[in-house]
This record gives sequence, structure tokens and C-alpha cells, in this order.
Amino acid sequence: MAWILLIIAGLFEMLAVIMMNQWHRQKSKTPFSFMIAGFAFSFLFLSKALETIPMSMGYAIWTGIGAAGGAIVGILFYNESKSAKRIFFLSLIILAVVGLKLLG
Repeated sequence: MAWILLIIAGLFEMLAVIMMNQWHRQKSKTPFSFMIAGFAFSFLFLSKALETIPMSMGYAIWTGIGAAGGAIVGILFYNESKSAKRIFFLSLIILAVVGLKLLG
């Protein structure tokens, strides 16, 4: 169950970062409200997951989900660079997260 909570926390982290980008574009209350809610839920689910998962592993995986997810969203929806180097290093982040889970 803790791993599901950690994944949910990472997804809320991604939502919050996406909404931060939207807020910078629109300057309206809706994306700002979703950004605040996304970070709040992300921290809530992260804190619940860390009751079971060791902090070093949980935090690393949570930030990996947020970083890789944010980069993937940027590539897919915001026309950010799709260079081979960027994809390679993004793959390393994903492999590191999977590796942490498998070795933990």
C-alpha cells in the first residue's frame, strides 16, 4: 500500500508542476489553486508512504517520478526538446527509480 501512496504522491507532484507552468502562462486563480492543492496532496501522500518506506528511498523515488514525469509532460504537451541526449538522461532517471525499487 505504501508504494501506491508514493506513486500517487509523485503524480500529484507532476500535477502541481504542470499547474505551476499553466499559472505562469495564464495568471488566473484556477491553475494556482490546483498547484497548491497538488503540492498539498503530494506532501500528504508522501508523508503517509514514508511511514513504511525508508526516507532515502521514498524521497528519491518521489523526486524521480516528479522530475521524469514533468520532463515527459514537457516533451509531449509543451513542445520541449526531444533530443537524444535528453531522452537518454531521462531514461537514466527512470532506470534509477526502478532500480531503487527492485533493490529496496
